Amino acid sequence: MTYPIRPIDESEWTAFARVNEEAFGWTPHPQQAERYKAQTEFDRTLAAFDGDTIAGVTAVFSLTMTVPGRQLPVAGVTAVSVLASHRRRGVLSSLMRRQLNDIRERGESVAALYASESLIYGRYGYGRAASELSFTIDKHRSAFVPGAPQDPSLRLRLVVPAEVRGDLEKLFASVVTRRPGRYERSPEFWDSVLADEEHDQRGNGPMRSVVAEDDNGVRGYALFRIKSSWDEAGIPNGTLKLQELEAADPAAYALLWRSVLDRDLVSKVETYGRPVDDPLIALLADARQLRARWADELWVRLVEVDRALAERAYAAPVDVVIEVEDDVCPWNARRWRLTADLTGAECKPVDEEPDITLPVAALGSAYLGDGMLGEQFEAGLLREHSAGAVHRLATALSWSPKPWAGLTF
Repeated sequence: MTYPIRPIDESEWTAFARVNEEAFGWTPHPQQAERYKAQTEFDRTLAAFDGDTIAGVTAVFSLTMTVPGRQLPVAGVTAVSVLASHRRRGVLSSLMRRQLNDIRERGESVAALYASESLIYGRYGYGRAASELSFTIDKHRSAFVPGAPQDPSLRLRLVVPAEVRGDLEKLFASVVTRRPGRYERSPEFWDSVLADEEHDQRGNGPMRSVVAEDDNGVRGYALFRIKSSWDEAGIPNGTLKLQELEAADPAAYALLWRSVLDRDLVSKVETYGRPVDDPLIALLADARQLRARWADELWVRLVEVDRALAERAYAAPVDVVIEVEDDVCPWNARRWRLTADLTGAECKPVDEEPDITLPVAALGSAYLGDGMLGEQFEAGLLREHSAGAVHRLATALSWSPKPWAGLTF
């Protein structure tokens, strides 16, 4: 059975959103739903119809994302949902294939998403391209190493986030290009970041903020909430829940973290979704106190292999013929010669014998600079035809700092 697929118009929003609510088992507050609607690009939605019923949906945000060496237009895939009554009928496969064709027609060579279930997206050519850490720190064991950066010109100022939104946006825009995976935020995304109604607080109190600044302006900020608590002896053991911490330089970064960790009436700091190479790991005198938990973050799909590989920078020279396996986007399924050095890259179709044969998802996993090509090779998931080719490619694709988006879309 086939299901007609098309974008929705605004009058169909409620039915579109209901599919997401059913699939994710979550009903947003009406104000949250309106914020999400404001973010939606209706011409980039897709809905699969069973008669008058929307059986499955997906959408795309038109993102400007940092990749190694530059920024690219990237399709931010979101709202992927199918009604429980229509599972195992090919609805999702039809939506994903149609979406990838649409992305290609739009001229975007790369797609990215956050996966609600990590088993789903590999079958459509997405590879796990970034990871994140969530951690809990006991403030009483959070001393920094000797020599942590300081700047006497810096000072801290407590602010109401909404009242300094322009400063926060400007600071974020100044750091977004430093790390692969980060993307520019529209005004509608900032509305969600700073949302502070009671239903946004979830019992953790109002959003608070501190900025680090000097006479020239803001050099960093932290957004957080505090859940107050006292134990049976009347000793405070509140929890500070850090939402964001961004800084333009190491001294501002260290000062903001000390402000967060030294907060009165707080016994621990919790944060969810930080980069795996967060500089805080190096700053802590006892890094074991981080008590970190790892999770996958961004998943990436190369929609057009040749353009995507030519559009990023490389950490080392490489000249390799790659045979790409891609059942979903057949235009990628051929041999490509990637030639790159520190000044640029070229990727052209060839008929030469390959040095490596790999699935397109493996290239997606490596695209932002934190791939697992070596691990996949050792696991027998890649085929190397020229000795050392996987190592050379993995080295060239690697990047520092590690990729991380920092905000679910």
